[in-house]
Amino acid sequence: MPVRILVVDDSGSFRQHICKMLAKLPNFQIICEASDGLEAVHKAEQLQPDVILLDIGLPKLNGIAAGRQIRKLSPKSKIIFVSQESSVEVVQEALNLQAQAYVLKSKIATDLKSAIDTVLEGGQFVSNGLIPDVP
Repeated sequence: MPVRILVVDDSGSFRQHICKMLAKLPNFQIICEASDGLEAVHKAEQLQPDVILLDIGLPKLNGIAAGRQIRKLSPKSKIIFVSQESSVEVVQEALNLQAQAYVLKSKIATDLKSAIDTVLEGGQFVSNGLIPDVP
């Protein structure tokens, strides 16, 4: 069974970039895209994806707030934050939501597949250099 993925980012071109990257890999299926936090929450509840790639800087409801709601409505979904935000405080807050991974947009080409594989195996992934010690 392919891994069912919801891609959430307010940039259509970035969503398209992620979808093209994942389409080249076996066993990944993009089941839906969303462009804001509210839509992400609704799609996550409706579709119950295996993995949610979630940006932080989203309109209507930011990624952290959306992640809190998604955690309650789709508890089995693995949340991977994909953001350009690199402050320790934001990364730590995201991981405190029980997100399984945090990938910098600038490292998406090298880190995304590893992050997905790691969280599907039950681990946690953080792009290098974001925080000194992964909790």
